[in-house]
Amino acid sequence: MSTLEAKREVLALLEEKQARKAARSFDSFVRYIDVPGAPINDDEDCEEFYPDKVTPSHHHELLIKVLQAVADGALKRVILTFPPGTGKSIYASVCFPPYFMGTKPGAAIIEVSYASDLAKKFGRRCRSITRSPEYERVFKCSLTGDNAAVDDWSATNGSTYMAGGILSGITGNRADGLLIDDPIKGREDADSETIRDKTWEAYKSDLRTRLKPHGWIVLILTRWHEDDPAGRILPEDYDGKSGWVEARDGEKWFVVNLPAQCERADDPIGREIGEYLWTEWFSVEHWEQEKISQGPRNWSALYQQRPAPETGSFFLAEWIRWYDRMPAKETLQFYGASDYAVTDGDGDWTVHGVVGIDPDDNIYLVDWWREQTTSGIWIETFIDLAATWKPLEWAEEAGQIRKALGPFIQKRLRERRVNVYRRQYPSVVNKPTRAQSFRALMATGKVYFPKNAPWVSDLVRELLMFRDGAAIDDQVDVCSLFGRIVDRMVSGKHPPPPKEDIKGMEALTLDKMLKDAGKGQEKWRV
Repeated sequence: MSTLEAKREVLALLEEKQARKAARSFDSFVRYIDVPGAPINDDEDCEEFYPDKVTPSHHHELLIKVLQAVADGALKRVILTFPPGTGKSIYASVCFPPYFMGTKPGAAIIEVSYASDLAKKFGRRCRSITRSPEYERVFKCSLTGDNAAVDDWSATNGSTYMAGGILSGITGNRADGLLIDDPIKGREDADSETIRDKTWEAYKSDLRTRLKPHGWIVLILTRWHEDDPAGRILPEDYDGKSGWVEARDGEKWFVVNLPAQCERADDPIGREIGEYLWTEWFSVEHWEQEKISQGPRNWSALYQQRPAPETGSFFLAEWIRWYDRMPAKETLQFYGASDYAVTDGDGDWTVHGVVGIDPDDNIYLVDWWREQTTSGIWIETFIDLAATWKPLEWAEEAGQIRKALGPFIQKRLRERRVNVYRRQYPSVVNKPTRAQSFRALMATGKVYFPKNAPWVSDLVRELLMFRDGAAIDDQVDVCSLFGRIVDRMVSGKHPPPPKEDIKGMEALTLDKMLKDAGKGQEKWRV
């Protein structure tokens, strides 16, 4: 055997080894095949795509593991909530159906999206994988020639695929798996109760009824509304945690919730709190700008997967007033308040807030800090804020201070030579009652929120979501403290007239007086 023939034989054996591995592992499969990228032309029915070799990022690897568990039968009900543009559909809606069909001869998949056109695009790309040489090498099957419509096709191993819009009426076929990718089109549809109800009814009546016994459901979406399909499945007190949840439909669902910016210590991909997603693709500057451009509602819903009610119930959206630029600092009197997480590492949040009171007793939220961290860090941050804003008073809840934090805080204040008067308030009534004063201030238009502050979207969402027994209410607690000290607040000061104007007036007056005096003396000259 020649050297060239030997090399070819080795390469063939290596190729066969990789193909066998791809047949057993979804991760190996997505790395082995050519993933259909963009169509080679603008034709709506284009059947050719630019090939793409993908390298999964950290969050893609998590998605791949979850989908592998679905293929293995370990997971039957899955909700995946990801920000837009983070590659969820490439793996879940394009690569996974052909993989599942290859590993399970005779299996049937139904894939739906908000519109038939989008579902057909997924179907066309899935079909492209199934008729590729790589796919045939891996699974020893290919696309069936006589049953190859873009939204209804089959493989030679007996597996079938059907795609359509969620409201198009999927009937006639039974399925081993339902893949639902972005069932809500956009903001307009999300805000329509009629469309939300129709979408939910289609999910229950048209899709779930197609599922075979022991079949699986994967719902993958970007959250638009608290009443979207995921919102109707997840428990009412769902707080964003990934893992198993007892859903409203009585089933257990496995949830992977991945916000653009990490805000939990138990982040599913191990990020630190405040760390952004996929920064090798989207820069930190991109995310920061998007947070401003999208505004509080869209950022919280689409990017953080925490949609808030459009209007609110206790605090109403119509009460929220915005400001672009803070009034001059010398015209404001500042006050601070804190809700402390007393026990380190228990998942609670510490919140510090600073407000400024103008001469008309309007309240401007000027600085805000919220973290899950140790007492040593949040105490130093509190002192930093006190040193920066020099508040007349800082409000705290008495119960938290009694747990031995007070003496240490005072010690650090002395060591850093920062003077601030701290006043403790007892928690003697329920939270809605404590929040009534701040609620009244908002209702009368006295509270202003900074439009472009990076922390304001989380605060606004929590206010709109607030009700008695809410799972997350630490920022509301700080607002309540400001409401409780409002009677003690001192108004800001009107700015003095510009010094230049006063000097000009004085100079003009003096000059005029001298001239007048000279004219008077001329009359008495002899």
